[in-house]
Amino acid sequence: METAGSQRGAQEYPHPFIHEVKLSRAQTIRGVILGSVLVPLRITLAALFFLIMWPIARLRLAGLSKEERARPVTGWRRWLFHPIIWLLSRAVFFSMGFLWVRVKGRRADLKEAPVLVVAPHSGFLDMLVLCPTQLATVVSRSENTSLPVIGALLEFNQSVLVSRKDPESRKKAVTELIERLTSKGYWPQMLMFPEGTTTNGRALIKFKPGAFLAGVPVQPVLLRYPNKLDTVRWTYKGASWTEAVWHTASQFYTNMTVEFLPVYKPSEEEKQDPNLYADNVQRLMAKALGIPATDYVMEGKFPVSKLGGLSLPLVSPGRETLSLLQKAGLQKHEIEAALARMIDRCQSGGQRSKVSADELSSILSLKDRQTAVSICGLYSKDETVDLRQLYFSVSLLTNSHNFTELIHAAFTIFDQEGKGSLNAEELSDLMGALLGIPQHSTGALYAEASSLGLLTEENLLRVLTTHPTYGRLLSDLLQPEEAGSPHAPAANGKAVNNNRFTHIINGSLHHGKKFE
Repeated sequence: METAGSQRGAQEYPHPFIHEVKLSRAQTIRGVILGSVLVPLRITLAALFFLIMWPIARLRLAGLSKEERARPVTGWRRWLFHPIIWLLSRAVFFSMGFLWVRVKGRRADLKEAPVLVVAPHSGFLDMLVLCPTQLATVVSRSENTSLPVIGALLEFNQSVLVSRKDPESRKKAVTELIERLTSKGYWPQMLMFPEGTTTNGRALIKFKPGAFLAGVPVQPVLLRYPNKLDTVRWTYKGASWTEAVWHTASQFYTNMTVEFLPVYKPSEEEKQDPNLYADNVQRLMAKALGIPATDYVMEGKFPVSKLGGLSLPLVSPGRETLSLLQKAGLQKHEIEAALARMIDRCQSGGQRSKVSADELSSILSLKDRQTAVSICGLYSKDETVDLRQLYFSVSLLTNSHNFTELIHAAFTIFDQEGKGSLNAEELSDLMGALLGIPQHSTGALYAEASSLGLLTEENLLRVLTTHPTYGRLLSDLLQPEEAGSPHAPAANGKAVNNNRFTHIINGSLHHGKKFE
């Protein structure tokens, strides 16, 4: 079932994970001149204030036992050190050009709203919001505690720490978070960025349920940067954090507006369903910001949209691969020959399907190894790639096979024991190969495709061509609309993909549609 977030007509939602600072020639010259003076001065001042904060932050908990550190700091340790760190924190951002912060609305007190949910999350400079929120407690990666100064400030803040690599740490953090939010004023107010990662602010991505697990009232907080030049954002692709610092520090000043919306009190249904609660608050905040609320999430290193449990890349790795191969000078027949070599390698089984950048360069007959490295980067975090993912995600765009043929080839390869059926893990691998990124939530698809017994090729093809959700995506929309290049030029000079698969990946699914 589609929720209200999907009923937006044919609106094209912007990609939220890409941001580039576009400078005119005059702005570039101005930035170089001002930056050469302001950046070193501002970085030096900010570093000085950080160094002053370091020992003061450590003093707050000095001499306390482990049990005492597990309780909120009170008494002289709070009224003495808290305002000092608050002033120094504000001084850091003042030195970076945030001369003033405009505050709209009223911050709710602790008993009204134990947690503040802040969006959109644009970058580390968003932490300035801690000043108008009186240094509310935050959630942070435990790895950050080893960083100079930052570790001391997290200790001072008595932050909830979580390791993304340790499932037990995540469970412990959830328990601690719920305990704090339901402590009825025992613990200080918390501040969370429910998007979980940074975006360009042009759309709200799906909120993670952490801030909503306790079912307590929340106060939505909006962040805006009303500046002629948008310099503060640091995203998945585009401007790096160093560029964000340089461009921001090169301005005479940077404006920031913090708006406190009315407290949102959850219904009984929302208290029982944190995801529903998160979605409703996301839509409310998006409406107040005047931007779309989407189902986009960052899953591992991949920005995706969710559909029926599947993770759909916002930018198809197969499409990017084809673009890289074309830039490298490969002709259509050379790409098809390379695909043939890939499928031969995949059909041989074993671990031979995973290759290094050097092996991939040889398979693709590339003269430039860097192209192979770039292709590997589209599919993994290192210089390796699973040829099954590469082959099927690219084959879907070349119009050389129809969908039934591709499903047969994929089923044969992932049915490693030749038993004529797939288990849940093998189905996950197959769908990951088709879509070009790992799939971690294919349980619903597995249940649907194996409802008549074993998950056979026939059952899988039936579901992928008739199911109202999967059928829409993976049957009709995977068929090429017409023969020819998958990247035909449009009137505006931008590439238009004539394959329905990449059309939905890069078009229709960007409409923020949500399915149950």
